[in-house]
Amino acid sequence: MNDRFIEVSLDKRGVRCTAKLLDDRAPLTCAAVWEALPLGGDVYHAKYARNEIYALVAPFAAQEPPLENPTVTPIPGDLCYFAFSDTQLGTASHGYGPKAALKDGQGVVDLALFYERNNLLLNGDTGWVPGIVWGTVVDGLDRMAEACQDLWRSGALGETLSFRRAGESP
Repeated sequence: MNDRFIEVSLDKRGVRCTAKLLDDRAPLTCAAVWEALPLGGDVYHAKYARNEIYALVAPFAAQEPPLENPTVTPIPGDLCYFAFSDTQLGTASHGYGPKAALKDGQGVVDLALFYERNNLLLNGDTGWVPGIVWGTVVDGLDRMAEACQDLWRSGALGETLSFRRAGESP
């Protein structure tokens, strides 16, 4: 199989990076994401994991991928996939409210980009939260990290995190 690439962007800020799908390590997750592209939504900056931005999207896989290529310590450039039930994200400490149940109470998929070091996927409410590493940024991580820091300091309101096949227009 040829390498596949996607573009990850913060649309309002006009910042993009390119990531390679890790088809050899997370084939089922990569296939599900690739077939569902483009994906995206309101961007959030992590509370618990540190240097992470993510979008919550409706479940899109015909069958939820197994926990392939898992991590609880993502590194800069990792793209991670998390599937959460509406009850997992429904606690007041998360702050999502009814947004946690996007599709008939089926929960949400969290598509995340980690942009800096020292991340630990440990949630005070639920414990360890392993994610599936399905891609890695190969170009533009420095620009994206700057934009993520700006998002952290200036706020995420009105910003969208998008994932699309490389070369496809928005």
